[in-house]
Amino acid sequence: AVARVGKLSFDYRETFRKDVVIDMVCYRRRGHNETDNPSFTQPLMYDLIEARRSVRKLYTESLIARGDLTMEEAEAALRDYQQQLERAFTETRDAAVLPAQPGTVLPAEVGERPVNHAAVSTAISQDAVKQIIDTQVNIPDGFTVHPRLKPQLDRRATMVAEDTIDWATGELLAIGSLLQDGRPVRLVGQDTRRGTFGQRHAVLVDRHTGADYTPLKRLDNGSARFFVYDSLLSEFAAMGFEYGYSVARPDALVAWEAQFGDFADGAQTIIDEFISSGEQKWGQKSSVVLLLPHGYEGQGPDHSSARIERFLALCAQDNMTVALPTTPANYFHLLRWQALSGRHKPLIVFTPKSILRAKAATSATAEFTSGAFQPMIGEPAGFDASAVRRVVLCSGKFYYDLAEYRAKANANSTAIVRVEQLYPIPHEQLRAELSRYPGDAELVWAQEEPENQGAWPRMALRLPQLLGRPLSAVTLPASSAPAYGSAKVHNSSHRELIETAIPAEG
Repeated sequence: AVARVGKLSFDYRETFRKDVVIDMVCYRRRGHNETDNPSFTQPLMYDLIEARRSVRKLYTESLIARGDLTMEEAEAALRDYQQQLERAFTETRDAAVLPAQPGTVLPAEVGERPVNHAAVSTAISQDAVKQIIDTQVNIPDGFTVHPRLKPQLDRRATMVAEDTIDWATGELLAIGSLLQDGRPVRLVGQDTRRGTFGQRHAVLVDRHTGADYTPLKRLDNGSARFFVYDSLLSEFAAMGFEYGYSVARPDALVAWEAQFGDFADGAQTIIDEFISSGEQKWGQKSSVVLLLPHGYEGQGPDHSSARIERFLALCAQDNMTVALPTTPANYFHLLRWQALSGRHKPLIVFTPKSILRAKAATSATAEFTSGAFQPMIGEPAGFDASAVRRVVLCSGKFYYDLAEYRAKANANSTAIVRVEQLYPIPHEQLRAELSRYPGDAELVWAQEEPENQGAWPRMALRLPQLLGRPLSAVTLPASSAPAYGSAKVHNSSHRELIETAIPAEG
């Protein structure tokens, strides 16, 4: 009956393009769990249930009566089913990573194992870059791009020529090159086709007819196809579906994008029960990607924070990758590494807002045709490390604010190191970078977020142990809300943060 109703509903929707709600009335034979006795609260109903034979027995008797099955075959099928359950349970239990026993002292590196990103080739050829960019500028005859959008698409070719590739174009190169490599890509989220900030334009709409055109679909080949959709504003359902899709298609890059990072709060159950712990609980691997816009630009408490602290609190036993890249090229290599590495761990990316179009946050074409993802970006080779008295560790957009102020203040005794990967912490690269500077240089973690939020709670716990040296923090005061509700207060406090992190030369 259930299968018949399901098929009927599907056929109805396919024929009439209308949704169907199936109202299925069920009951629990055994109650909520092994210790529950539902007859305490529903005695009459459970008298009826106890008197009724189970669905399995009724269906088995029906099959035997029709001659579709013999009693021996039915008993053999039941034994086989029970054996499969026992085998699956044993395999999953034996494959699980067991937690340490109480009192066990773990080495600092456990749960922060370094990943060799350079072991996977993520660079692409100049010809691949050209082919991908051509999809943006060579629009089919008869298709009219909006006159205000056409120059933006044309600029993507100019960016390549002038070595000023922005964030959206870097993402475009990542997706397009994965399609060229034969990898399917599925990008779904809230206003994802256009991009929340009008930066992506993965789907073009004819100015006169309203017809859709997806330029990257020109790179589809066989099973490697590009799917891009705007999802409904139900984070729980949409993110859960993409998690399931990533499990079913481990060869694909599957990403769900929030309109703003804190919208992921509506899917917290999916994050807690599946994305962060599915491998530990069931041995279930997933490469799902969450793209969560994050950054403090004075927009208030509801559109600033993607709640970095919540994700880092869930990180353990190498269960996922959490990153906050600051350049288009690093984001490009990160996405390609996620699809090509075979690591099969969820990837959480805190994506930018204001630096989507910032001139300081662009990458040269050579950074896409060479190199790999950098979990940490230190000072350039020509930087005078011997004069450093303070090393500031930071991540995300805040780096550009600090670097701009340092240049204006000529504060050359402060080095700024970007931590692009927040989990696993790239402690080996950080130790190598810190070895460039005097041993007595002060080590500081600086962030835009309040003290009890952002990356600091995790870094305060792990970095002293991993690096073998103390560090202090420059943050906003602890707060119950992610950010100030006043742009004026934000600007003032943000300036104070920067000046505290980069002390004036004296």
